[in-house]
Amino acid sequence: MLNRFLFRNIDNSSLIIFRIFFGILISLECYGAILTGWVRRTLIEPSFTFTFIGFEWLQPLPGNGMYFYFFAMGTLGIFISLGYKYRFSIISFTLLWTAVYLMQKTSYNNHYYLLALISFIMIFMPANTSYSLDARQNATIRKDYMPSYVKWAVVLQLFVVYTYASIAKLYGDWLDFSIIKILMQGRAHYYVIGELLQQTWVIYTVGVVGILFDLLIVPALLWKPTRKIAFAFSIVFHLFNSIVFQIGIFPYLALAFTVFFFEAESIRKLFFKKKKPYTEDKIIIPKHKNLWLVGLSGYFVLQLILPIRHHFIKDDVLWTEEGHRMSWRMMLRSRSGNIQFKLVNKENGEKKRINIHDYLTKKQARKVGSHPDFIWQFAQYLKKEHAKKGQDIAVYVNCEASINGKPYQPLIDPKIDLASEPWNHFGHHEWILPSEKTKNGAE
Repeated sequence: MLNRFLFRNIDNSSLIIFRIFFGILISLECYGAILTGWVRRTLIEPSFTFTFIGFEWLQPLPGNGMYFYFFAMGTLGIFISLGYKYRFSIISFTLLWTAVYLMQKTSYNNHYYLLALISFIMIFMPANTSYSLDARQNATIRKDYMPSYVKWAVVLQLFVVYTYASIAKLYGDWLDFSIIKILMQGRAHYYVIGELLQQTWVIYTVGVVGILFDLLIVPALLWKPTRKIAFAFSIVFHLFNSIVFQIGIFPYLALAFTVFFFEAESIRKLFFKKKKPYTEDKIIIPKHKNLWLVGLSGYFVLQLILPIRHHFIKDDVLWTEEGHRMSWRMMLRSRSGNIQFKLVNKENGEKKRINIHDYLTKKQARKVGSHPDFIWQFAQYLKKEHAKKGQDIAVYVNCEASINGKPYQPLIDPKIDLASEPWNHFGHHEWILPSEKTKNGAE
């Protein structure tokens, strides 16, 4: 039964049209990052780049190198869409995109992470066997079918994303709509809709729909009686997100995913009218089946574990940020902070305070003002910069942070030399002071 579920051949129309959409969208994302100034602001202008901790060796290319980098990725997107040298193109794009994702986190976005995951999955999919330049040049790879695991891998990945996103919203500041109000206040200046977004009924609607959509959209698309209604609702939902939250290609990528939920006949009639239907019912077991199953299972076990790891780390992830990334915790908090760095020369005891704006861009400074991992990284940076001058320094931090508009409270222990503290990827850092929630629970 498992063999039939995973390895039965089915019509590949959904995969082919998704490949075309996917390639176009990632091209727009990469070229758009250049044209909108995102590459310049995020990767070229900063003198110091906040990488994912442990990936400090991944640094932006010097000069205008990152423009060429993103242009190359955009061009690979066109190749993917055309099905030209597909395997080389998708592998190259996945490596380049994952590298730039890990290279900077000042502009961290869950959707960038999802794009890295989908690109990785696409490496193993036979997406160039039809309506591609590869198939035109090499007739031996032409196929009108794909193994059914292709569809279910995409569906399961989406189910994980949406379900965890829904569960993450089940906390106080979302359920009382306060975080949504904050998010909408930042969009009050929007032409025409800005005032509408401040209305109480709109805020309540966004809050309720946000939970229900994420929880129900995948099951609703899978069930034929609700599929068309769910698709229509998806269009409205994602267009709203695109206009209001301006989150790049993700709303359109999310809509592109829906091709995997419709019958192959519908996709074929809409996009490939000349394509012959695939009617055979064959099961082809891949070589090294057990190794293949172990790899697939391992990937999805990891996807299930990563979003819940913060439950095994002390204190509230909303406060510490430990376990926040790669957990589908989308639009859940607004952080702000006030911070001062005090440097102490260990040799002569000389003390001085620094202005972080002398080192960082405005966006980087906002992150350093309220995110513990950014604070720790900046302390390490300061230590290294002074070491180049022959100075051994300690770095002490006074920081107060506010989450979702709540009163400011101390975030970092001012008595700890952060420059001497190690980083723990899987545990809590005691130099992050307890949140009020934790302190009250302990009393």
